[in-house]
Formats: sequence, C-alpha cells, structure tokens
Amino acid sequence: MDLTQIATQLLSQKLGGSTQAESLAGPLSELLSGSSGGIDVGSLVAKFANQENIQDIVGSWLGDGENASLSSQQLSESLGQDKISAFASQLGLDEGQTTSALADVLPQLIDKSSSGGSLLSQAGGLGGLADVAKKFF
Repeated sequence: MDLTQIATQLLSQKLGGSTQAESLAGPLSELLSGSSGGIDVGSLVAKFANQENIQDIVGSWLGDGENASLSSQQLSESLGQDKISAFASQLGLDEGQTTSALADVLPQLIDKSSSGGSLLSQAGGLGGLADVAKKFF
C-alpha cells in the first residue's frame, strides 16, 4: 500500500467514513505535496520542520517513540489556512473538522513512513530537513 492510500484511509476513518477514501486521494495529495501525483513525505516533513515552534514535534514523528500531537493552529500555519479551506470546500467537508482530522492523521502518516527514524537520518536530522525546506521556499 502506498503512502497516499494510507493517508486517505486514515483520514476517511478520522472523518467517520463520511468521505470515501477514493475521493480524498487527489485533493489530499495536492494539499500535502502540491501535486496530484502522490504524497512526498520529504517535502511534507520539510514544511513542518521549517516551523521553528514545531521542530521537536516533527522529530517525535520521525523517531521510534511516542508521537507528539499537532494542534489545528500549527497545522494551519504549516500548510496554509487557505489551502486547508480549499481542500475542505472541494470535498464538501466542515473546515474545522477537516483541520482537526488532518492534525490527528499527519503525525501517524509521517510516523508510518519513517519507521526506525530512517527518513530523519537520511535528511541529516531536523537541521537537514530545515535545509531541505529552504530549497522549497
């Protein structure tokens, strides 16, 4: 199962099954990676790692320990409230519920894709991820 499938299933479950996973795939890929070609965890993590106030939170998702939680506000600051609003609107979802669900799902998604902290190691730690983020912005 690829990362986009995992993300859509997690989000569909979090939204109470009110939205079919299949209808989430394209819009979710676009929200998280900026394209409909799938979710790029490296660029997604870089978006979060570039936010100074949540670098430790992101680090917890990449390691083997417990995942720190992400608030809806931190999610909005990292991804952009306008993009989250457009995503919710495109799918006919409540914006608050969508933001909350995404804030719950993203730590799980990144954690699942970085088992053993391999993603963090490959990027050179959080500092390396922040350097990667600078290339995107």
